[in-house]
Formats: sequence, structure tokens, C-alpha cells
Amino acid sequence: MVEALLTREAAEAAAVALRQRTENAAIMTDLAERLRIKRPAFVATCARGSSDHAATYGKYLIELALGLPVASLGPSLASVYGGELDLSRALFIAVSQSGRSPDALRLTEAAKRADALVVGFVNDEASPLAEMVDVLVPLRAGPEHSVAATKSFLATCLAFLHLAAEWTQDDALSTALTQAPEALDAAGRCDWRPALSAWREARSLYVIGRGLSFGIAQEIALKFKETCRIHAEAFSAAEVRHGPLALVEPGFPALALDPGDEGSTSVAAAASALTQLGADLRYAGASGEVDGRNLPLPPALPAPLLPLAQARAFYGAVAALAESRGLDPDRPPHLAKVTRTV
Repeated sequence: MVEALLTREAAEAAAVALRQRTENAAIMTDLAERLRIKRPAFVATCARGSSDHAATYGKYLIELALGLPVASLGPSLASVYGGELDLSRALFIAVSQSGRSPDALRLTEAAKRADALVVGFVNDEASPLAEMVDVLVPLRAGPEHSVAATKSFLATCLAFLHLAAEWTQDDALSTALTQAPEALDAAGRCDWRPALSAWREARSLYVIGRGLSFGIAQEIALKFKETCRIHAEAFSAAEVRHGPLALVEPGFPALALDPGDEGSTSVAAAASALTQLGADLRYAGASGEVDGRNLPLPPALPAPLLPLAQARAFYGAVAALAESRGLDPDRPPHLAKVTRTV
């Protein structure tokens, strides 16, 4: 069987991590110095789909490391409603693999009019978005042909990690950035296929995260939808114990993503609540207190890298699950690589 493009592109993540860190070093040093001289009052992000999920990872990273609030802005504010925001004291980060979605372009134009510092995390350096921003941070993921993003998602998360490390000059974050290529390579050797194969007939499932792992939960839920046509929903460990538990019954599939930090306790507690209701749980993390099928991960990863390793290991398994359901993981129905929303 020919290996799926999704699988092959995800396998490039370690090389992308190394290339991005090396080639973006001067860009990030200059940007961080600029931000330290004139500290913004808040950070605003503009993104859709997988890019928005990576921005959620970046939100928690920046809020924890810098104490600055981060808000995800709705692109339709500019493209549909013609609204204007006061972003004069903001760092505005536009995140896009293609750099061509009309609504993201219009919100970025509005941010420039509002005198925000506009930064672009963009993979296509020849795109309109790349030409529009004040500071371009190339993702350097290279061409990505599978409709479902993998290496570009991880590259975006790494760009946020690089920014936070340079901005704070925090040794732990800098070390995590340096370790990223090796961690992603090791995660690619963690085989989740046997554990996920039991969900071949699944119709719905939950993906649970918190903090740094919540954006990864959102991304994994999207991938289940895109590639496997499974109705998957991502929840914070705090939120799932409210209304969503009403849907859980014996055999209900659930994947819990331990963030490897202070949020681990709540994720483990939510996972235990799910198993008590009979859920078919898979647990990705270091906790030994969870009654579920533990998924393999590289040992002793720092908290900023554990969620990225979870995404990388998942990418190695999701194509096989899609194929077992008779689907082509690289060509989901009704979807295109570039989504031109307005």
C-alpha cells in the first residue's frame, strides 16, 4: 500500500523544526527585542482551522510565559461586518499556511489601519498575507499537498514557541525549542495505530485537553472529522464534566491529552470520570493514575513539547484509521487545501 501523503508530510516535522529554528533566528531575535522595548498591552491572533488551533497553543504559551492576554479575533468582524477594533497597543499575529484567505487578509488590513504591530506566521512566502505584514515569520514547512495539515500545524506551534523563548529569554523555553527536532522524531516512532484501530466503527468521540494541550485537542478532533469522517469534539477537561458527560455511554470513544504541567490533574480527573461511565478511553501522558489504555510517548519531555509530541504521534496513526474505514485521508470530501472564506 502506498503511504499516505499525510503520513509522509508529518514525518518531515523534525526537519522543519530544525530548519525553522535556524533560518528564523535573526528574525525572532529582532522581533523579540522590538517587543521588549515597547511591550504591547495584549496579543491578538487571526486564524482559521488548524492555524487557529495552533494559535490556541500559542495563546496559553504567551499567557503563561509573559502574563499578557491573548485573544483570537473573528475575521468576519472585518470581512462581513465592516467593524474596526482599537488595536493600537496590540501585537497582531496573523497565522496562515496559504496566506490567501480573503477574510484573514481583510482583518489584517484592519489591524494595520489600527496601528497594531502586525506579524505573519505564514508558510507561503509569496502570498498576499506575507507581503502585507510588518514582520514576516516564515513557517518553512515546505509544500504541503495533503488537504489535512500536519507539518504546517506543528511548524506554527513551533513559531509560537520560538517567539515566546526569544521574547522572555527563558532558558527552559529555549531548551525546549532546541529539543524539538529530536522530540518530534521520537514521537514519530510512537505507534498509536493499534490503540486507535478499535475505533474503526466509531461515529462520535471526545478529545480532552487543557492549557497547552487544548489546542492540540482541537486539532486532533478536526483531523478525525477531516480524514475519518468521525464527529469528534474537543473539550477542556474543565468543560467536559458539565453537559458533554450526558452523551457518554459504555464504549464511547475518548482521547485524553495530558499537558504535562499543573493541568495534568484535571485532565486525569476528567479521564477517570469518563472511564467510570464506561468510555473507551485512550490516555496520552505520564500520569499513572488513569484507568485507560496509555498511548506511547517519548519520555521526560518538557511541558511545551509534550502536546506537540502528542500531535505528531497521532498523525502517524490517523491515516491508517481513515484507510481502515475505506477513506482517502489525503482527499477528504467537500474540502480543498486553500479555504477562501469571506
